[in-house]
Amino acid sequence: MTRTIYIIDGARTPFLKARNAPGPFAASDLATAAGAALLARQRFAPNELDEVILGCASPSPDEVNIGRVVALRMGCGQKVPGWTVMRNCASGMQALDSAMANIHAGRSQLVLAGGVDALSRAPLLFSDAMVRWLSNWYAAKSAGQKLAALRQFRPAHLAPVIGIMKGLTDPIVGQLMGQTAENLAHRFGISRAEMDVFAARSHARVLAAREAGYLGEIVPLIDRDGTVYRDDDGVRADSTPENLAKLKPFFDRKYGRVTAGNSSQITDGAAWLVLASHEAVERHGLTPLGRIVDSQWAGLDPEQMGLGPVHAATPLLQRHALEHADIDAWEINEAFAAQVIACLRAWDDAEYCRRELGLDDALGRLDEDKLNVDGGAIAQGHPVGASGARIVLHLLNVLRRKNAKRGIASICIGGGQGGAMLVEAL
Repeated sequence: MTRTIYIIDGARTPFLKARNAPGPFAASDLATAAGAALLARQRFAPNELDEVILGCASPSPDEVNIGRVVALRMGCGQKVPGWTVMRNCASGMQALDSAMANIHAGRSQLVLAGGVDALSRAPLLFSDAMVRWLSNWYAAKSAGQKLAALRQFRPAHLAPVIGIMKGLTDPIVGQLMGQTAENLAHRFGISRAEMDVFAARSHARVLAAREAGYLGEIVPLIDRDGTVYRDDDGVRADSTPENLAKLKPFFDRKYGRVTAGNSSQITDGAAWLVLASHEAVERHGLTPLGRIVDSQWAGLDPEQMGLGPVHAATPLLQRHALEHADIDAWEINEAFAAQVIACLRAWDDAEYCRRELGLDDALGRLDEDKLNVDGGAIAQGHPVGASGARIVLHLLNVLRRKNAKRGIASICIGGGQGGAMLVEAL
């Protein structure tokens, strides 16, 4: 596996916060808009791609293989395969990793890979009791049978099951993702105030990056009514530690510290990158922005899933004989403030590093001035399928802006996993 994996370009939509109703765009709308804009500025035609790979954690029933749906909608033609991958929060990063594997194997040379989710459109479901009642109703033939079925109906049957709540609950340990963040807050002694300060900093950094023009990867969206969406719309200037302190815990209402304000937002969005081999770069006269050097996946206790970045990034550092100080920029997806803070403390905890990572000592404190320098998902949102691609794309942009060389993007994954990618700017 010696082929160089070049990053040619990338783009994403604004991330749009879910507001208790279906958002203006379906997942395929988001991915098509960002992908079409990205492909329009390339030196190759869309039908010259070898494949399109799209990560999506929650596709709608009419977009099951959403990768193929979007490939066709973007004008890639019938001969370009499109397929979908799912690794929960890292689905977008998995799409990049799958593209890397095919380029390494020589099966592909030029790939469009990324991720998408429209979480505002997660379905409301019938309860099992309602489904059983409907089954009996449709099976009833005579008037008497239907009358008997009606007598069995209860208004409580109509109470909906919120699909996204089921999707964000780990089926092995029976805990919501936010409850796993509470586990980490307890384990590492992370206070509510520390979480709120971290969350406020995320909002402030995104606002500063927007003002400075550092979010140029965003492609504006226009809905059917002509409304233009230019920026991530969940970012708030009034998300200060003082205001965030007023919010009540959400996942453990009596003893908890994790709130909606120090957690990532439920969001709609898409992100894409163009990956190419050396042969494709030469054939099409492309100018790479950077390269993906290596990637790593890891598993851990689902109740501690937020520590996934520690378990995935550490082997990357070891494999390339790197220390924290050798990394010029980090992107760790902000699923929860407690989760990112816990990662920093785990690396700086000698006992944790010895017992959980097999190291001789603590890996040391990560310099927070290098971490999520333009904010993260607490402010921007976390469209689950897209976030893994977004952090790789933005990491590369940060490296180029700072005239730096090396960065790591890492993400925790529901179910007890972590993913990480080592990226170099060119």
